This record gives sequence, structure tokens and C-alpha cells, in this order.
Amino acid sequence: MVTLEWRFRSRLLFHPSRHRHVFFSAANPFRPSIAIVATAKTHGGMAESRPQEKYPAIQGGGSLMIAWQVKGKPVLVIGGGEVAAGRIVHLLNADAVVTVICPSSGLNAEVSYRVAQKQVTHVDRIFLPSDLDDKDWSMVLVAIDDPAASTQIWKLCKQKRLVANIADVPPECDFYFGSVHRDGPLQIMVSTNGKGPRLASMIRRFIAKQLPSNAGRAIEAIGELRVKLRQVAPKPEEGPKRMSWMKDVSDRYSWEEMCEMTDEDMTNLLTFYEPNRVPSFHDLRGMRASAIEAAKADVFDGSFGFSVGV
Repeated sequence: MVTLEWRFRSRLLFHPSRHRHVFFSAANPFRPSIAIVATAKTHGGMAESRPQEKYPAIQGGGSLMIAWQVKGKPVLVIGGGEVAAGRIVHLLNADAVVTVICPSSGLNAEVSYRVAQKQVTHVDRIFLPSDLDDKDWSMVLVAIDDPAASTQIWKLCKQKRLVANIADVPPECDFYFGSVHRDGPLQIMVSTNGKGPRLASMIRRFIAKQLPSNAGRAIEAIGELRVKLRQVAPKPEEGPKRMSWMKDVSDRYSWEEMCEMTDEDMTNLLTFYEPNRVPSFHDLRGMRASAIEAAKADVFDGSFGFSVGV
């Protein structure tokens, strides 16, 4: 999954994404805004006032923050320098199938390594317009030190209705790459909408420092539990109860406790789904086979006898 900000100005949105991810935008990262809307209805020919309702204010000029699924999809990278290397890392982390077009003399050490490891397909020459016809590219990323050539590639992409990103030229981008924090399944993106990439990195580092060091592992544990829960309660009509119970689980346990949760703990925890309860983690640990055996060993059976002094 590549975390991106999508430039949607003057475009028609057909339907919203059904996936939910966590993003931070530097348009206004620390203070939410609301709009006050007054509504009224008529009653007996008179306007009847209703309580004011609060809705988020519209802040134009932003980007649509999305997590683009490119797993197994072809992506074209034109260029082989430092910027291209960074783009390639993001793409490979999202399991994209990457092709790099650049003369070998223009590859930096990192991109050369990716080529040598066969992590990407390398075309050892300059870009040709026909390259855009070779595959059904999911996206085209241009990172070359030639503004005129970059603009020409951008125009070709528009003619062929291919989404493209031209490095360091915001007007010639359908989307931007933000500054991303990654910890296993957790991805947090900070965007300045192309205005201050270095500032985005500073904000991203600040946010990352506020997170628990084991956040990614805790999310993995919750993900595993959700999969097991669907096996226990697979019916669609149980969806609301599943969601409510998982919310209670997430609220009940700390990050450290979720990281400590074993497969045995999850199996035991799922026995509380039917009665719609969530035990304390202390009680959950007490259900482990090892804990039960230890408790049995600690029971005094009188086999050693005892004496009472008078």
C-alpha cells in the first residue's frame, strides 16, 4: 500500500473509499474546525427554530488522502537518482511491480543495488514515448534532472490518461508523496500539499516520538484477533456485535498487554465474545495452561503433615 495525497481539484469523485487509515495533514494538523449551521422548519405557518448543528468546515485547497493499493501492479519509474531511490522504496514496501528506465550511468548506489538484487526491472536507456504504451501502468513517477523532458513526459501521460508524479514540480503532479512513518502495519503520512517537504519530515518525526515503541506489534495482535473472531462469528448480521466487542477489547487493554497476548490468550478471549464480555488481562493470563498448572502445584494437600505447639 502506497500512502499518497491525491490532487482532486476539478475532478469528479464517483464513490468514497471504504478503507480507513490514519493520516495527518499539515493544512491544519493540530486544531479541528467546525461550522455552525442553523436550520428551521415550518410548523403551522411559522418558522420553528432548531438547535444549531455542528459540521466540519470545508477547507479547500487540500488533497484527498488515500492509501493506494498497488500490490502486484506495474509502476514505471523514470530516473535513477536519490529521489527515484526514495520512490522505489515506497513502491517495493507496497509490493508493486517496479520498472526503472534510466541509463546505468545515471543510477545511484541504492538503485543499482535494487537492480542487482532483481527487486526492480531495469531498462538501460533513456525514456522513449513508446514506453507508456508497453504496459497498463498503475502510475508513472518521473525523477530526472531535466525540467523540459519532465514536462514533456507529463503531457504524454495526460494524453494517455495515466496518473503521474513529476518530482519537485507540484503543478505537474496528480498526487504527492508525503513524509511517512512506518511501523509494521501502521502507516502515518504527513503532507504539506507540496509546500514544505522538510517541514513535513519534522512533523512526522514529532508524531512518531509520541507513539508507543510497540504500536506496530499491538496493531498486528488486534488484526490477528479480528481474523479469529470472524471465524468464530462469520455471519454478516453479527457485524455490529463484532465491531462493538472489538472496540471494547481495544479500550480494555494497554499497548503492552496487546503485545503480550499469545495465541492461547486470543483463543481464551474469544470465549467471552458470546456473553459479550471482556476480562481483565490479569484474568486472561490466569487462564493460560501454564498458570493453571502452577496454581495446582501451589495447593497445599497436607501430605507433609503439620504440628501445633501448645
